[in-house]
Amino acid sequence: MDSFEINKIIAAVLLVALLIIGIGKLSNVIFYVEKPKTPAYAVDVEKTAINISETTSATPEQKVDINALMAMGDLTIGEKVFKKCAACHSIVKGGKNNIGPALYNVVGRKVGSVSDYKYSKSLSEYGKEWTFEELNGYLIKPAKWIKGTKMAFAGLRKEKDRASVILYLNQNSDNPIPLP
Repeated sequence: MDSFEINKIIAAVLLVALLIIGIGKLSNVIFYVEKPKTPAYAVDVEKTAINISETTSATPEQKVDINALMAMGDLTIGEKVFKKCAACHSIVKGGKNNIGPALYNVVGRKVGSVSDYKYSKSLSEYGKEWTFEELNGYLIKPAKWIKGTKMAFAGLRKEKDRASVILYLNQNSDNPIPLP
């Protein structure tokens, strides 16, 4: 193939590209539609009640209705969802620490209190107990709830999943705490 044929091929490709761009511009000119100054109809939006699903991105300052949240929980779902946690945590009585600490008796326990587990500095110094509210906030996004934690779990976005896991954790205890 000589240079003349290569030039013809390149010219054909460029011509097709220019035609496509030109046709697009020409159709915008021919079929120009001016947008109306006022919309044809107005949509009234009222926000009357806050749904519990709107509290998924709770921060420590926001309060979640823990009674309603825990009412959503289901132990069988909690056991199923906990399988994500079981990769790093054990839940059996007398279970050993894995990548994460053992979670038997976790509800009501002081944060960072398992003696034979090396917690991050932020968890060791947190100073609170694992209440239903704390667990809910932590399970949304652990790294956001307690800054500096070494737990690299993305979190549980669905309220029903969080409530179910908290119920499951509470059940796996010597003395389950009464639900709120």
